[in-house]
Amino acid sequence: MLYREALNLALDHAMEHDQRVVLLGEDVGFYGGNYKVTEGLYAKYGQKRVIDTPIAENSIVGTAIGMAMMGLRPVAEIMTANFSMLAMDQIVNQIPKLRYMSGGKVFLPLVVRMPQGVAKQLAAQHSQSLEHLFASIPGLYVFCASDAVSAYHGLLQAIKMDDPVIFLEHVLLYGMDFPFEPMEGFDPLRARVLKKGRDLTVVSYLKITQDVLKVAQWLEERERISCEVIDLLSLRPIDFETIYESVKRTKRLAIVHEAPKTLGLGAEVSARISEELFYFLDAPPLRIAGEEVPIPYNRKLELMAIPTPERIYNQIVNWGKRHGL
Repeated sequence: MLYREALNLALDHAMEHDQRVVLLGEDVGFYGGNYKVTEGLYAKYGQKRVIDTPIAENSIVGTAIGMAMMGLRPVAEIMTANFSMLAMDQIVNQIPKLRYMSGGKVFLPLVVRMPQGVAKQLAAQHSQSLEHLFASIPGLYVFCASDAVSAYHGLLQAIKMDDPVIFLEHVLLYGMDFPFEPMEGFDPLRARVLKKGRDLTVVSYLKITQDVLKVAQWLEERERISCEVIDLLSLRPIDFETIYESVKRTKRLAIVHEAPKTLGLGAEVSARISEELFYFLDAPPLRIAGEEVPIPYNRKLELMAIPTPERIYNQIVNWGKRHGL
């Protein structure tokens, strides 16, 4: 199933089983969404439940907040995470705080969906990875999806929650085809161990998880390095217990993400592991991340600014040689 089809299926199932679920955003209705995630839902559920909005991100999220406070379960789409900056007052000052400041009287069953990340030559203002901003805000849940299974089940669970969720997708995943089957008991708060290994724990999320799986295969075939690959489905809260269990066995940790290294998610994971498992480690944690630059438009420079599979492989091999792997 295509990644975008899994998201569409989750929205369809949620709307079919709960009349309170409504969608709103730019072009989500008649045009089926910029990435076709909401395709067909306007025709099936009508304009009162699939609402095309003006190009006004702050108003989109603000309207969704009002809907949620009055008993609906809105799913607001921001066309790209880059545009969410226009709605940050709502996302930072309103969504995470209303339930707390009301003493639990106000529920906010609200999901804000948005794609992010580097695609192909969309330039600096449309190529950002901003997960660390959302994950730093108490009161928000931040989910993400790296394949069709996590897209379907993660979004479905997010819609069912009584707390606000920022649901992050990746631009390059929408057209990718993945094995898919519904499963019972899927928990987006738990990280997934996608590949067992003995020598190195590699933690990632979103599209980079797919690159890491490819690199893990190369490392096993070429270097005889066995990697355990952990896919984070929740970036707030992070399932550290699954990471701890893995690192206690492998004794080594690498974290890979597309956002720049400085103050990225890798810094938090690395710090927690160093604090909690220092005496289990045979080497300092390795962080592989994007460069400290706005993403260039030029394709060659763009690829130099992000962790490609080849760069991930080379950095792990060179790091491993220095630390006895």
